[in-house]
Amino acid sequence: MWNHPMMPARMRGVAAARRILASALLGIGALSGSGLATGSQAAPDAAPAATPVRRPTTPPVAGAAASAVTSASAAPAVVQAAAQPARVPASAALETLAVQRDAQVARGRYLALAADCAACHKSDANVPFVGGAPLNSPFGKIYASNITPDAETGIGRYTRDDFEAALRRGIARGGKRLYPAMPYASFARMSDGDIDALYAYFMKGVVPVQHVVPATRLPFPFNQRWALALWDGIFVEHQRFVPDRSRDALWNRGAYLVQGAGHCGACHTPRGPAYEERGYDESSRRYLTGAVNDHWFAPNLTGRAADGLGRWSETELTRFLATGHGNGAIAFGAMGPVVTESLQYLEQRDVQAIAHYLKSLAPRGGSTARYASASSEAQRSAAWLQSGSVELPGAGLYANFCARCHRIDGRGQDGYPALAGSSLVLADDATSLVRLVLEGGHSPEVNGMPRVAMPAFGQHLNDEQIAQVVGFVRNSWGNRAVPPTTRAVTRLRATLRKQ
Repeated sequence: MWNHPMMPARMRGVAAARRILASALLGIGALSGSGLATGSQAAPDAAPAATPVRRPTTPPVAGAAASAVTSASAAPAVVQAAAQPARVPASAALETLAVQRDAQVARGRYLALAADCAACHKSDANVPFVGGAPLNSPFGKIYASNITPDAETGIGRYTRDDFEAALRRGIARGGKRLYPAMPYASFARMSDGDIDALYAYFMKGVVPVQHVVPATRLPFPFNQRWALALWDGIFVEHQRFVPDRSRDALWNRGAYLVQGAGHCGACHTPRGPAYEERGYDESSRRYLTGAVNDHWFAPNLTGRAADGLGRWSETELTRFLATGHGNGAIAFGAMGPVVTESLQYLEQRDVQAIAHYLKSLAPRGGSTARYASASSEAQRSAAWLQSGSVELPGAGLYANFCARCHRIDGRGQDGYPALAGSSLVLADDATSLVRLVLEGGHSPEVNGMPRVAMPAFGQHLNDEQIAQVVGFVRNSWGNRAVPPTTRAVTRLRATLRKQ
């Protein structure tokens, strides 16, 4: 949606694209990226119909929240912006006027936002679609490709059939197999019409940028791409989405988005020994039951009461998906960019559909976590913290470093998330909590929402202390979940240092 009268027809180099990106995100010549109004319910296999682009009226949000942290126990501030332009998708910097003039291109743009294409196919300088940023896999770094329509370094020479083969079958132009870091097993479920719209967007709605990405060089035997054909034949279903006639239109729309363009299973479904997803829809008992990806744990999205969505209402889940805030929780880690660059720009009806589908999933997963808010254990742990009469492992650390924002009773305050009963705290795997304590984090950048930040404690706490405080949080106020070991913290810290 971005255009400038002095912009050349063909930009060469990421430096030029980066300058345009900075200008667009400052609001110079940028139009709204709040999504395209549908005006009616969309069919499960179609993006919303294109309508004129609108500019958000919600007050914009400041950059990273928090004043300088002068000590390990200092609490960051919640920052509300004054007069700054509303945020637009990063991809707006590389878009042409075709997204306003061509309905199919506009539809493709919406689908690219729903699929969050810019999140993976960006450069190290965060220029969207030009590729080059590494994806950390268990086998090594995989570099995302340039998907701008540049004829030499991008997909400018792709025919529509070439594009479909890459998107649905994981085969690049020329026959090269793509690693399953590309979620083509999910994209295979998308309709022909949506594939056509995405192709139109990337060919006519995105500016070509010449940018050579680093070659992916995995160690043997993972560098043998011919073997991916065997892997594909064994594990990938290649099925189109088929609406369930026993369900309503909202459920089917949500299922289509979650299983297809949204590719939620790529992160939230555990993988097997061959790195295959253990299911592609609700018919699988492992589907969306949680998994570790790039040293973040994507939590269980089924109806489990403790560590899933069982205690979330559909309204709370809808708000969380659209804003990163809901049910006392805040999106962080790998989910933050999904909210920032994708979910906040979807139409409300689509976000509701996603929540509606997720809330229909039966409780599944093997976690032993539980939560009992009114139990005597919950009351005792709160009393002990208040009085200091009993020194539980990690309790003193929590009181000194965490209680200022999350409160002694673990219920959070003023935009800071609750820890008591949090399904994220009670997740089957504590990796995300440990990483958050080590590195810190911040809430998504969402129009109309204040941002909050958590300082990093990796330089102030040793591995044993981090294991203790995370274990305390996972086993206080009625929470019951397996605490992390000191060894697990040590291993994660060492791994993160190597990245």
